[in-house]
Amino acid sequence: MAPSLSSPKTISQTFSLIPSHSFSLVSHRLPNYRNLLPRTHEPSLRLKHGIQLSFDTNSMGGFRCGAILSDVERERNYRKIGSQSTGSLSANQLLELVEAAAKTGAQVVMEAVNKPRSITYKGTTDLVTDFAVSVGVLFRGRPAAAAVVEFVGGPMCWNTRTFSAATGGGAFCNGKRIHVSATDQVEQSLLVTGFGYEHDDAWATNIDLFKEFTDISRGVRRLGAAAVDMCHVALGIVEAYWEYRLKPWDMAAGVLIVEEAGGSVTCMDGGNFCVFDRSVLVSNGALHGKLLERIGPATEKLKSKGLLVPVLMLVLLHSISIN
Repeated sequence: MAPSLSSPKTISQTFSLIPSHSFSLVSHRLPNYRNLLPRTHEPSLRLKHGIQLSFDTNSMGGFRCGAILSDVERERNYRKIGSQSTGSLSANQLLELVEAAAKTGAQVVMEAVNKPRSITYKGTTDLVTDFAVSVGVLFRGRPAAAAVVEFVGGPMCWNTRTFSAATGGGAFCNGKRIHVSATDQVEQSLLVTGFGYEHDDAWATNIDLFKEFTDISRGVRRLGAAAVDMCHVALGIVEAYWEYRLKPWDMAAGVLIVEEAGGSVTCMDGGNFCVFDRSVLVSNGALHGKLLERIGPATEKLKSKGLLVPVLMLVLLHSISIN
């Protein structure tokens, strides 16, 4: 266990004098804290945000403190995607309606999946892997409330769990507050992605990203349901999820649940996200910038080819061509 210092003011003063963007190594003489360090412990102290303090016990008159910050990610605040209001309904009222809609839909699906011969559904594959009923409500184009009922188990023994969130109110699973993980190293992260049915340039690009992140992380999973993948990020059991060419109804609920659980949401090039975009990256926040270093350039190439045109733009272009 890291030792606690009796004079935290000394350390806070040390770092408050130095701009966080202008250095990679900090050295400062500190008072003698040798007696506070366990003899069996390496003379170092880890602070929040990944800052490692190391102490040189040979310095006269005290310790020499060095903090290596080159590996510390520069924090960036990504624009919030949730609506600032829920309109004429209170957040609680709207959330009750959304949860009721999702649970009603889940009951209908539950009855259907237990009678597979009666199913007429374009994505039948999803019904034998991981799937959900997802309901998201937008207010002035931005997510205001969300509910996702995830099916877990298998045919004839399905169980469900319900994720929910309203803007500004936090995220919940079966009524209990949830939060994203604190993992800040890609090497220690478990990631999730998805692939569309069309084997085009976007598909090939994501295959390359899949391979790249598989090599440097704990693994990359593909479950098959975007809403579920995002809820797993919110629950803290995986660190990030990304995918190209989703539809608004795939993302509207999940992105809000991630954000309300303390995560970050952007497009895959790092740009501000809206549900009509054709790429999404959600993460625990701590890893977001590191993931974008690899995902961003690949996405920019796809955008330059016109392959990630927002849904609303496609509708507009289609209407113009008809007229």
